[in-house]
Amino acid sequence: MTKLPAALAMRAIPLRGAWSSTARPADFGIRLAAALAVAVSVGAGQLSQSSTEPGDAGASGRSEAGPAGGTQAAAVLPEGMIGVYTGAPYTYSSDVHVVKPGEHDFTAKDVSWVGRPFVDPIYYGVRLSRWAGGGNFAGMLDFTHSKAIAPLDQEVQFEGKAGGVDVPERGKLSELFRRLEFSHGHNMLTLNGLVALPRPHSRVRPYLGLGAGVSLPHSEVHLAQDPQRSYEYQYAGPTVQALFGFEFQTPRVSYFIEYKFTSAWNEAFLTHRDGSWLFVDLWLQAMRWWNGEAAPGGTVRTTLVSHQIIGGVALRISSR
Repeated sequence: MTKLPAALAMRAIPLRGAWSSTARPADFGIRLAAALAVAVSVGAGQLSQSSTEPGDAGASGRSEAGPAGGTQAAAVLPEGMIGVYTGAPYTYSSDVHVVKPGEHDFTAKDVSWVGRPFVDPIYYGVRLSRWAGGGNFAGMLDFTHSKAIAPLDQEVQFEGKAGGVDVPERGKLSELFRRLEFSHGHNMLTLNGLVALPRPHSRVRPYLGLGAGVSLPHSEVHLAQDPQRSYEYQYAGPTVQALFGFEFQTPRVSYFIEYKFTSAWNEAFLTHRDGSWLFVDLWLQAMRWWNGEAAPGGTVRTTLVSHQIIGGVALRISSR
């Protein structure tokens, strides 16, 4: 078994509080770097063991002793993976449509979004996957925490009416919004199917994937004419994603880099409330829907289409 260097083990202990929203960026960076160093140390140790462990027949299989004392290849067993990752998104500009019957019906055209992936709360993701079919096919549950923030000083084109009055043809976004963002974050939960591509090396697995799921953003919207903001987690609509990546395998740990393309059709509800926890906010939203209650401030609709480059590490769990 590979032992962690004492210095790295000691650095890994403070990571428990690194995800706090009050942690200083410098402290967070040190802790994240320590965690990555531990992961690299574990992976390097496992890789060095792969050439000396007698029972290891490669990244995705194993060998067994034959009746004459030799070895024979065994079938590739199903394998689970638990992974975490970080990365950076680029989100296309999109139209933002605000509707409140009898009061608002206007559109802000080509609103630009920024991601700020390394500013707290950072871009991150968590995934669970299981490879079967000889390691050629997998199912994966993928949660992505991204961000989409509309800078209010940008100048855009407007159409429609706000407060029953025609909006200006062009102006700064701050003329109609005090806040417009999905920054805690632009969350997406998807169920994906993966297929492995021909391997360029025994320990490198390229793969493609497609998935669909739900958009669960933390909607932070405050209209300029509205006395109250809406600040809560919501189910906002469906989302889809396509991905392509490379997995670099050691006997117990894999590292991966990946490109993801996502599209989320968001409809944020202006509820005039400050939310608390994800599941509490979703439960209250379901109860409002069940009771037929309309959002008092109306709705905000937009489609967030993003390119994302990610990198991460995954623990591999064999069925043997």
